[in-house]
This record gives sequence, C-alpha cells and structure tokens, in this order.
Amino acid sequence: MTDWPSDYSQAWTLAHSVQRCGVGLHSGAQARVRLEPSDQPGFEVAWFDQPERAAVRLEPSQVCETQLCTALQLEGRRLATVEHLLAGLAGVGISSARLVVDGGEIPLMDGSAQPWVEAVAEAGLHCLGARDPQPALAEPITLQQGQSFATALPSDHLRLGAAIEFPHPAIGRQLFSLQLTPDAFVKEIAPARTFGFKDQVEQLLAAGLIKGGALDNALVCDGDGWINPPLRFADEPVRHKLLDLLGDLALAGLPQAQVFAFRGSHGLHTSLAAALVSSR
Repeated sequence: MTDWPSDYSQAWTLAHSVQRCGVGLHSGAQARVRLEPSDQPGFEVAWFDQPERAAVRLEPSQVCETQLCTALQLEGRRLATVEHLLAGLAGVGISSARLVVDGGEIPLMDGSAQPWVEAVAEAGLHCLGARDPQPALAEPITLQQGQSFATALPSDHLRLGAAIEFPHPAIGRQLFSLQLTPDAFVKEIAPARTFGFKDQVEQLLAAGLIKGGALDNALVCDGDGWINPPLRFADEPVRHKLLDLLGDLALAGLPQAQVFAFRGSHGLHTSLAAALVSSR
C-alpha cells in the first residue's frame, strides 16, 4: 500500500517513468501515455512521434472543446479527455510531471482515475521540496451558465463539493463534498467512473462521439437502474463529477479555496480554472 502525501504542501513528481495504453473514449483509437518525472512546476505534454518538439505546459487557455470531455489545443495538436489523468495526478499530490502522448486522446482506462493512481503507485513518488503556494483568493469567484454555477471561495484548505440533478430515478439529486487530501482522493473520488445514458448512445455515436465507450469503462443508466451494476459507491455519479472538477482545475494548479459546482460541466469547470488564473 502506497503512503500518499498527507496534504498538498509539498511538491511531488514521479520517482520513475510509467506507461499505460488503452482506448480513447470518443475516438475509439488506441492511445498511449508515458508519465515521466519532471522538476518543472505543472504538467507538460510532449509527443512520441515528435520528440524534437519542446514540451508544452498545460494551462486553461488551451481549452478548445468541452463537449463530454476537456480537449486542449497544444500548438497545433489537439489532445482530448485529459481530465481523468490530471485528476489522478493532482489528486495524489503530483505537482510536476511530463506526459508523453501517442494519439489525440488520453486512454479512458476503466472510466475513473483509479488506473492512473495505480500507475503513480507503481512509479513511486519523489519529493521536490515545498510547493509554491497558490495566492489566496482576494474575493469569491462565481460563474453561472444557465441553471448551473461554480464558485470558489477563500479558504485555508482545499475543499471540493459538487451537486447534480437528473430526472432519472437511478440518479436524482446527489451532493458530495470533502476536504481534499491525497488519501481522501484515493479512497473517496478516484474510483468513481464516468457515466452516460442508454437513450443517448445512438445520438452520440451518430455525432462521432463515444466510439470507445463500453460497459467496462462507463456506467450506463437506463432511467430506473444501471445496465452494468454494481456501483462502486451509492452516489458514484456525483463523485465522478467531483473527479472531473478536480481534473479541470488541475490545469490551473490546485487552488487554496473552497470550490463548489452545481450541475457542473467541463465548460463551467475550465472557465472557473481560467478565472482563478486571472485572479492571481
């Protein structure tokens, strides 16, 4: 069992490189990611097929699409579905890493961040010293899109919360919040899988999406129940929303704030990440 950092006060990277392969959720294509140690703050992306290109550090301004995933435009190359990997890295305390990618999408794995947590555990962690603290929020930030909103409030600790509301009886209204630590992330958030709805599958496939979706990498709701139970948590959907929120915020670095999203989306989450960067 890995001893995760007790909090996010220290800067950590990987002790060794580790690689994972899998199918992309939307492309359905095979993809490969090698996670490498780095002493540079933040997460940077390089490419297997262009080793001569300088790595690009990730930031919210690179977000180019937020339909059912977070996609980035990285100096002419698009990289989709980055949120679960970034949540896995940031959640366990990794603050510096180089991601070498083959393909235009990060592998979906089992639809959660748990496989990435296991990859980090395999590679081991290396402490880089004290983490540069994020500037404290001077005032609250709130963004609203229709009936959805996300807010960040000044706080001494990183606390995340999410609420969702669906007409499907199997989901309904769910709320989950916690003071985030690496150990709490690994136990309470990382295993929560992405989810979708049976009545939307054909429409999404026709739109060229979820080509890699399958019953072993996404929960599928048919209204009153789940096609592929059991759930890992009774409230697994809202925990996955919180996972997505963390992964999107990781583009900006974990804030020292209390963050809450109601009916959140990747568009709303990444807009909040951009607002946090602008407030510094």
